[in-house]
Amino acid sequence: MAQLVYFSSRSGNTAKFVARLGLDALRIPISADDPMPLPDQPYVLICPTYADGEGRGAVPKQVIQFLNDPDRRALIRGVISSGNRNFGALFASSGDVISGKCGVPLLCRFELAGTETDIARIRDGLTRFWRETCLMTA
Repeated sequence: MAQLVYFSSRSGNTAKFVARLGLDALRIPISADDPMPLPDQPYVLICPTYADGEGRGAVPKQVIQFLNDPDRRALIRGVISSGNRNFGALFASSGDVISGKCGVPLLCRFELAGTETDIARIRDGLTRFWRETCLMTA
């Protein structure tokens, strides 16, 4: 299975979620001084949402920096976003932004650190997604 790339703030919700998935993953660093990961195969990006009340700033700056590199952006195949349902229509809106900008599907959304149901649903969904993606490119 191809790898995941994710960003997690100091709260660690996304990192906890990815660890519970039990899949290979590269982390986009919090600090701009730390080196960015260099994926060597197609990946799905998992991104939290940090929008203000108007939807501005939904995608963390570190993720924007990561995706601004054409070589890294060329390997993205899908996005999964997280957020807090308290934000209503802006819930997990980073996925909508990344999907639109990168031309990849928004695969799903989950809240905060996710539930066990989210883990099972996303793990199964990723297995199906990569199998179908491989069949389409074969």
